[in-house]
Amino acid sequence: MKKYKVAVVGATGLVGSTFLKVLKEYDFPISELTLFASERSAGKVLEYNGKEYVLQKLEKGCFEGIEIALFSAGGKVSEEWAVEAEKSGTIVIDNSSAWRMVSDCALIVPEINLNAFDNARKIVANPNCSTIQSVLPLKPLQEKFGLKRVVYTTYQAVSGSGQKGKNDLERTLKGEEPQFYPYNISKTCIPHIDSFTDNGYTKEELKMVNETRKILGLPDLKVSATCVRVPVANSHAVSMMVELEKEFTLEEVRKAFEEQDGIVLVDDPQNLKYPVATMANGTDAVYVGRIRRDLSCDNGLLFYAVSDNIRKGAAANAVQIAKALIEADKI
Repeated sequence: MKKYKVAVVGATGLVGSTFLKVLKEYDFPISELTLFASERSAGKVLEYNGKEYVLQKLEKGCFEGIEIALFSAGGKVSEEWAVEAEKSGTIVIDNSSAWRMVSDCALIVPEINLNAFDNARKIVANPNCSTIQSVLPLKPLQEKFGLKRVVYTTYQAVSGSGQKGKNDLERTLKGEEPQFYPYNISKTCIPHIDSFTDNGYTKEELKMVNETRKILGLPDLKVSATCVRVPVANSHAVSMMVELEKEFTLEEVRKAFEEQDGIVLVDDPQNLKYPVATMANGTDAVYVGRIRRDLSCDNGLLFYAVSDNIRKGAAANAVQIAKALIEADKI
């Protein structure tokens, strides 16, 4: 099996360190690994798979010979250096929001739209964490029943804010004042993720709206979202109301979910079996349950999905994209 020259940009961050963990778990075919970090961290040593690597800083020509680069260093870094990598012939898989809505960049969840890479440029965008776990169950519904309208309410863990979010939960649980969130996250949910826009939606909510339409290829789909930060360490949850175009039975819906790669059905509420964050932690699946009819509209469906936002919502999805592109002979 061919092995590849791989780089990780932002190797010391929460997602970057998870890139390395997932690459090792997946036994990714690496012939040579290069780790990039900020100038502050450059020169330090990081261990991967029993070998030590010196962290390097980004500089002109640093991507020469590298075939695959996984980026998680923020939008500004990606805007500048993903282009530099692309010019070197490197396939970039970027975790920031910088390239998601660029028309000629593919926005990919590998189980459902890997072919979006065909005829696209070499910069591949990794979707928003909550979008990934939402479109996976939406795709089989789209194929079997058609989608008319989607309403999201998310319950997003503090790890979605990176280390600063995790620190603020730990800090406030000790009775200290918050330093990152505007309110004490240990005592309340906060209906505010990212900055507010003129229409009252946050940027996070609009990401979910626009990315859902792009991934599913439904530019006119009616979508809205409310994104809430909750006092949970890790793994996001999304409650979804979906209005379908065709009639359905709940048995048909469950079967559609069971047949979709990447989904684990957990739907036995009478025996207290439904998706929860602790179930998803450390895994790469999307757990779906609480499936029921929406009593407020025709062909309405309600369900709940949970997924590890650092793994499937970020690092694992990116590595899965790279792995799937290799297996499909697209690299």
